Amino acid sequence: MLSRFNDFVDRRHEYAREWKARTGGKVLGTFCTYVPEDIIYAAGNILPVRILGGLQPQDVSESHIAGLYCPFCRDCLSQGLLGKYDYLDGVMIAKSCMHMAQAFHSWSLHIPLSYSYFLGVPSLIGGRHATEYLADEMKDFKQSLEKWTGNTITDKDLDRGIETVNTTRRYLRQLYELRKSDPPLFSGAEATALVLSAQLIDKRELNPLLAQLQNDLPERKDGPKPGARIMVVGSENHDLELLRLIESRGANIVIEDQCTGSRYFWNEVVPQEDRLTAIAQRFIDRPRCPLKDVTERRRLDHVLNLAKEFNARGALLVNQKFCAPHEYDIPRINKMLQEKGFPTFLMELDTTIHRGAVATRTEAFVEMLEMDVA
Repeated sequence: MLSRFNDFVDRRHEYAREWKARTGGKVLGTFCTYVPEDIIYAAGNILPVRILGGLQPQDVSESHIAGLYCPFCRDCLSQGLLGKYDYLDGVMIAKSCMHMAQAFHSWSLHIPLSYSYFLGVPSLIGGRHATEYLADEMKDFKQSLEKWTGNTITDKDLDRGIETVNTTRRYLRQLYELRKSDPPLFSGAEATALVLSAQLIDKRELNPLLAQLQNDLPERKDGPKPGARIMVVGSENHDLELLRLIESRGANIVIEDQCTGSRYFWNEVVPQEDRLTAIAQRFIDRPRCPLKDVTERRRLDHVLNLAKEFNARGALLVNQKFCAPHEYDIPRINKMLQEKGFPTFLMELDTTIHRGAVATRTEAFVEMLEMDVA
């Protein structure tokens, strides 16, 4: 059954086109996981899909975005310019890094759609007024969706949207518990396919599949073999083939702190009388990306706790080339993990990667971890 989620990722464009034809709904492309999907599902017949790159060399974005911006944002923009996302009715972003913001603004300018929205998310997310500010931004976003769709979003609608997305978060969190076994019941590449599917597929259709998977996985007989348990920390990475290559060299990826991993779903919306405040509070409380963790530095404790909880032996630190927030963050994460007894190695990501070098470095890292255990 896990192969079905790989198909969702590989055939994401076909799925979105089929969904749109089948439902008559709108498809909204999103550039960041700080986008409040709960409100989008409350708005009715809208499918939020995360915009991802094609992982192939391209040169169409060079006149629109600086070559020194990260390859992921340039790859995402190129997919739009190449018409891969021609089924979208709108795009939106929650305030994230300058690179992704530039991709969003270039997309909005050169690929006109009926809807485009920039959601303000405070950079100082631990500030005294952050929740109140973000709740006001959620209110403005809700009103913009009402204007776009012609539908009024009621508290009942918000309750339905929150429960739909919370159910996805809950199933993914429960499934991730199965990765604590040794060996884990499913691989890191398979786990990433699950999380990506949740960002691409209608959650009302996905949730029953996650429930079925939760029942079936404990009986799995063809799962990963014993291997060096590693965690992955760092930039976005949706390259499933790269993860499969890493795991084919004797490693088992048992947990990730990435927006394409656990950070996307780790906490739920806790009900409050004001639904928009509840949604805002979830983003304030969620595990933070480096861009939102420049003062309190909560990430260090969270990453360390994940390493211990999932019994990782070492960590792979991944960084999209030229990604300033993670380039700032990784040296601190690296120092902390090594001081706590977790060996690390750094891998820089680009649109395409030399697979042979990855295989060799992974094998060397696994051998080092095995020597430490011996």
